Amino acid sequence: MFATLRRDVAAVRQRDPAARTTAEIILCYPGLHAIWGHRVSHWLWRHKLKLLGRVHSTIVRAITAVDIHPGASLGPGLFIDHATGLVIGETAEVGEDVTLYHGVTLGGTKLDKGKRHPTVGARVTIGAGAKVLGPVTIGADSRIGANAVVVKSVPSNAVVVGVPGQVIARSRPRPPAAPLDLDDAIMPDLLGVSLRSLLSRVDELETVVTGHNGNGKIRPSAAGVWSGEDFSI
Repeated sequence: MFATLRRDVAAVRQRDPAARTTAEIILCYPGLHAIWGHRVSHWLWRHKLKLLGRVHSTIVRAITAVDIHPGASLGPGLFIDHATGLVIGETAEVGEDVTLYHGVTLGGTKLDKGKRHPTVGARVTIGAGAKVLGPVTIGADSRIGANAVVVKSVPSNAVVVGVPGQVIARSRPRPPAAPLDLDDAIMPDLLGVSLRSLLSRVDELETVVTGHNGNGKIRPSAAGVWSGEDFSI
């Protein structure tokens, strides 16, 4: 137990550049408080003290704004950054060294009593506001983009973006020892790529049919900026 608690603290130090000291992490990080509170609730749940586990988890939720059912299984090295608004359901399973941001939901999609929440593999990163729903599996070393909605299983070493989530295989798979990729600015833009491809094909067709292309039509600049008239709200 103490080894797991120390690993939880180490995860914060490794993945949050704002963390300065161990004392600051222990006293000031609600994500860590939520994880430690859940480990107590989960112990009570597993030892047939289910009501007491639920009461304890309710107290932890009121203090941290993180709702983790005591039946959920959380692996060591979990880091919950900013914490607020995070929800993890009863049958969810979270592997080692996972990183979750605020607003993440590991939720269910049906009312069955059995497995109905996600299984998250080791070293997965799930961005702010993402929703992973149903008894799906997120493969190890995958990355779920901010605000993505995932309703189907994701293979290992994949990236998921969009609503509903679109799975993208990494061109260069990340080994387990690689540092976490936390930069949302480098996430792929499937809609933008598809739109540029469509516009290019329309230009080619217009050139064939009319002898000139549609470069004067509305389209983003080379920098990806759309032009338009000013408007007020």
